[in-house]
Amino acid sequence: MYVPTHFAQTDPAALFELIERFPFAVLVTDGCDGLRATHLPILHDPEPEPHGTLLCHVARANPQWRECDGGAEALAIFSGPDAYVSPSWYEGKATVPTWDYIAVHAYGPLRAIDDPERLRRLVTHLTQHFEAERPQPWTVESQPAEYIERMVHGIVGLEMPITRIFGAWKLSQNRSNADREGVERALLASKAPRDREVAAEMERVRDF
Repeated sequence: MYVPTHFAQTDPAALFELIERFPFAVLVTDGCDGLRATHLPILHDPEPEPHGTLLCHVARANPQWRECDGGAEALAIFSGPDAYVSPSWYEGKATVPTWDYIAVHAYGPLRAIDDPERLRRLVTHLTQHFEAERPQPWTVESQPAEYIERMVHGIVGLEMPITRIFGAWKLSQNRSNADREGVERALLASKAPRDREVAAEMERVRDF
């Protein structure tokens, strides 16, 4: 990902917070049949340091896991809020449209988890994480053991120790204060929730 210096985000706390808020990612690998991508929820485990590990699972029928030998590098793409930016919101006249957005790219070797016990622990861990805020969380333990066994047999776990990670926070930092304020006002006034999310992010990084 091309990231101009003024849009680069290198703060680990910000990168991992984005992954936490927007865990539905795109996992990209390059195998014998070329590039392959899968859309799936991914959980970040902070161990081992410094970057931690990404955890997820795919259907056993998905051929992507068979390309995971722990050597070839994979890419996980996390996308935060994004919004169209109209040049009419700028103070200056010689302007063109653009798009503001937040994204994180994480790289590392991908390894398959096919042991039934490890898979069950992984599924339990993922479920507990995503069910944590529900008033009555669904649990793996609440289901018949035979059913869970069949479901676990139909998936393969994946883990990716992160070797490098970086982000792009493109939030009009390259514009004047007046232009940034104009974009923020317009996005805050939008009916689209995603636009307002971008405005909130602009406020958070105003001094970035």
